[in-house]
Amino acid sequence: MPLLEIRDLHVRVEDREILRGLDLLVNAGEVHAIMGPNGSGKSTLSHVIAGKPGYEVTDGQILFRGEDLLAMQPNERAAKGVFLAFQYPLEIPGVATMNFLRTAFNAQRKARGQEEFSTPAFLKRVRQVAKSLSIPQSALKRGVNVGFSGGEKKRNEILQMALFEPSLCILDEIDSGLDIDAMRVVAAGINALRSPDRAIVIITHYQRLLNHVVPDTVHVMARGRVKKSGDKHLAIELEASGYARYGDAA
Repeated sequence: MPLLEIRDLHVRVEDREILRGLDLLVNAGEVHAIMGPNGSGKSTLSHVIAGKPGYEVTDGQILFRGEDLLAMQPNERAAKGVFLAFQYPLEIPGVATMNFLRTAFNAQRKARGQEEFSTPAFLKRVRQVAKSLSIPQSALKRGVNVGFSGGEKKRNEILQMALFEPSLCILDEIDSGLDIDAMRVVAAGINALRSPDRAIVIITHYQRLLNHVVPDTVHVMARGRVKKSGDKHLAIELEASGYARYGDAA
């Protein structure tokens, strides 16, 4: 059984159809990259999987381990193991990063029927993971993403992913706003989470992140559908030829 199976998905935002019959299969243990021109529906797809409000699914199915994901609330999807790393992580003034992480971490464990971590046990764990991502301890005391650079925000997203240990990681343009050094740190964090029990879907415009996180499958999206799929070499081909021929496709 696929970890994620999307069948003929149609999605509208207000009066505009964004996804027009999208099909996708992702198995546990795989890393998929979804590439495509602006406006092709990549971020819409990630938002619909996570359950973000504002999108109307007019047809199709999203199955997660065979269960109807669209019937679940966003918090239920997260508890099942679905994680979305945002393209533009929100700043939450007044909420310390450490408190945010501990509350979310234990809420997910409780929803899964697991024992919650004590404060000392959680602090030990989060400090270890933060160190591996070159996140200073002082950042954990600051408001969530408040005053963070683009690279710090993206590393904070990877920190959450590493702590929550989801089964399906959707990374929506995690490489945007990263310099070379931050790119390597984020890529190392993603690679450390590759596992036979977990799938990772990377949404990106560019091949550069895929030099560090080599995908098993690359998909080209255009006009709300997957137009072509291939191996890692497809990303290299796109880097050379661009998206024009896919963007013009009906």
